[in-house]
Amino acid sequence: MVHHPHGQTGFPPPASAAQSPEGLFSAYRNGPFFCELTNSGAPPDPRIELILERLNALPLDDLRKRAAQAEQELYNLGITFTVYSERDAIDRILPFDLIPRILTQAEWQHVEAGVKQRVAALNMFLWDIYHDQKALKDGIIPRELVVGNSNFCEAMIGLDVPGGTYVHINGTDLVRDDTGRFLVLEDNGRTPSGVSYVIENRHTTLRVMPDVVAGIDLMPVDEYGMRLHDALAQVAPTGVDNPQVVLLSPGIYNSAYFEHVFLAREMGVPLVEGRDLVTENDRVYMRTTGGLRPVHSIYRRLNDDFLDPEAFDPSSMLGVPGLLRAYRKGNVTIANAIGTGVADDKAVYAYMPRLIRYYLSEEPILSNVETHICGEREGLAYTLNNLDKLVVKPVGESGGYGLIIGPHATREELADFRRKLEADPANYISQPVVQLSVSPTLCETGLESRHVDLRPFAVTGKSTWVLPGGLSRVALKRGSLVVNSSQGGGSKDTWVLAS
Repeated sequence: MVHHPHGQTGFPPPASAAQSPEGLFSAYRNGPFFCELTNSGAPPDPRIELILERLNALPLDDLRKRAAQAEQELYNLGITFTVYSERDAIDRILPFDLIPRILTQAEWQHVEAGVKQRVAALNMFLWDIYHDQKALKDGIIPRELVVGNSNFCEAMIGLDVPGGTYVHINGTDLVRDDTGRFLVLEDNGRTPSGVSYVIENRHTTLRVMPDVVAGIDLMPVDEYGMRLHDALAQVAPTGVDNPQVVLLSPGIYNSAYFEHVFLAREMGVPLVEGRDLVTENDRVYMRTTGGLRPVHSIYRRLNDDFLDPEAFDPSSMLGVPGLLRAYRKGNVTIANAIGTGVADDKAVYAYMPRLIRYYLSEEPILSNVETHICGEREGLAYTLNNLDKLVVKPVGESGGYGLIIGPHATREELADFRRKLEADPANYISQPVVQLSVSPTLCETGLESRHVDLRPFAVTGKSTWVLPGGLSRVALKRGSLVVNSSQGGGSKDTWVLAS
């Protein structure tokens, strides 16, 4: 069931807040955009009104002190990421905004059902393309788009992964338009990151905003590590009673290394690098002070190319020689599976509604943003004719790199991008500029509206569980639509009301 919002455009505070012209929200306006906090759905939820009332009563100086306390706590915990273009910024903290983003139970149930449906279709699609390729034979998706994709892995053809699960951890990026409707912006089925922020943001909020959250029953986020460990144990090779799970990291110089440490701790498993693992007789072992110890499930946080220097990039110092052989023999499970990158390619994304209908015989619960494939003649012509009105993205990039937002681009930037597009049209897709929803955000002058998206995380073993809420990323620059941390974005705590 789609949850229909009011669609109001000013701030509709509760009566007590409205009587306080000096309140925190007194100057807040969300303009033409759907607001995540003040346009919450009908009928009005008294808990949201209570939260608004409590927030509105906070003096701005008090909120700033709490924000500084939260930032210091996050920094002390080591919750940082690396921006590779800025070598001197290794210890950059992901900015955290204290004003929560709130979802009602009805909104969450809609999102959760849509994410589960999408993950099911992604796994069926991946099974199909590495086995019978029925969708290709039936013309549901162009063959070249799949087998010609740089992420398509020949070595996976015919390999039966446990439970048919290729995407064990998925991050579906959602946005909301000006009516409050949820739309899928892209799928992240390779190595989606950011879940550590979801959990630590909640811990930080409870510590510095106890008076705001008091008595509000929120769905918990703390069980993610346990759920992930259980899922990886479920898909371990058959016949193993107590499977050993490990998290394989590229090491301390990776931008998400904090998250690798965090998740290994949350799961209660060893954090390893390639040099800590060895293969013998097509089985994987971990080096320990007590000798070699069998490994059955590997949650890998490095890309396919680096996993096994024997099978992929021979120059890789990060992987494990012989890992692919052990995988193909069924002696170890790799999550996410090798070759899943095909499914989160931005061109394949455009076909997901068709693939959901094809594999599940269901209508998509969550719609895609309208997408034009520049590798197709009609899509390229439309994009070139409307370049100044569209967002154009390279199909293989992530992190907000390599795209252009037409309405925000200069004439020179558009001309330069047009040349790139004409030279390599198959590398691009285009979409209309979605009027992304906004959320109240603490800025220099007080509360201002900033654009947000949402990345719910789904964990799949024998079944799929979705972490309640997810990562709400916020574009901290006024007017910006780019929420990625590497592009100056921050994050918020996402509250899902428990009932």
